[in-house]
Amino acid sequence: MYYRMHQMRQAPGSFDDLTPHAVTAAVEAFFDLSLDGTVDRYASYVNRVYGLRTTLGEHVVAKFYRPDRWSEEAILEEHRLLQELEEREVPVVAPLRDTEGDTLLQIELDDDAATGVVREDGDDGDGPPLFSFALFPRRGGRSFDAENDEDWMRLGAIIGRMHQAAGPGEALHRLRVDPESWTGAYVRELLQEEIVHPDCADEFEEIAQGTVERIAPLFQGLPLRRIHGDCHRGNILDRPGEGLLLFDFDDMMNGPAVQDLWLLLPDRAGESMRELTMLLEGYEQFLPLDRNQLELIEPLRFMRMIHFLAWRARQRFDNWFEREHPGWGNRSFWIKEVEDLREQSGAF
Repeated sequence: MYYRMHQMRQAPGSFDDLTPHAVTAAVEAFFDLSLDGTVDRYASYVNRVYGLRTTLGEHVVAKFYRPDRWSEEAILEEHRLLQELEEREVPVVAPLRDTEGDTLLQIELDDDAATGVVREDGDDGDGPPLFSFALFPRRGGRSFDAENDEDWMRLGAIIGRMHQAAGPGEALHRLRVDPESWTGAYVRELLQEEIVHPDCADEFEEIAQGTVERIAPLFQGLPLRRIHGDCHRGNILDRPGEGLLLFDFDDMMNGPAVQDLWLLLPDRAGESMRELTMLLEGYEQFLPLDRNQLELIEPLRFMRMIHFLAWRARQRFDNWFEREHPGWGNRSFWIKEVEDLREQSGAF
């Protein structure tokens, strides 16, 4: 059964229940498309992403959001930002609207995951688990590896252009890049759920919590804006004849502008000064950047390491994760992670 998102309040399901047949049936239930049965699963850090093809040969991409990660309001803030950027001619991939104009839909899997029924107003929400999804046009391109100063300036320019079009202000339902509320919450989660190996828990807490407390003053009073949040080169395509394109805004957040720049660097900031200079030159064709934000780069790298650990932990019971990461979370794993965190904490 398939329901419109704005009418849903129900328990989420497991990605292991999401079959290729359910994916194609869900898309056809909401969009005026006839699919040819092609389902290509794309690599995705958190969600499930599938490439589909219509009987007319058109290609689309269905993104199924990880249950319990974002609220409906938070996902719609991502969609609104993409629509605003597209309207202002920033090269991004905005979600498609279905036959009723919605971009965010929800499916409920019945026994054969085949019947498409739109929920009627007034349904009480009792029933099987649900999955939220959106459909995007597929945009081809090649990965972009910056090789010279002009390339680095192009990368900086696309980020500056995106930030300028997004404008000032925050997304009310999105995360704030703040050491205590963001990173500190992840640290507590990892410890309270006893995910860190007992032999490493005390040392992990000392390093992680101590670093959070040390860097917190750097973020006080910092102006935040809507940013991509996960702006590494894997989320940038080079489209011949068109230029660079930004995609995968799933981690959109409220943060300092420099968060969308430092992930592009080949090494720590101190070893990447030429590249950083060129990034800033490109960025400042559109917006000025407070140079004090450069002091945040290595603390932000530490915060991202904690973020990555927490999100891996939330996937640890997925069947695919257990198959592909059999040693994740054991004593050897945590010894190395604690060592890496200590090294990064000492870098600033």
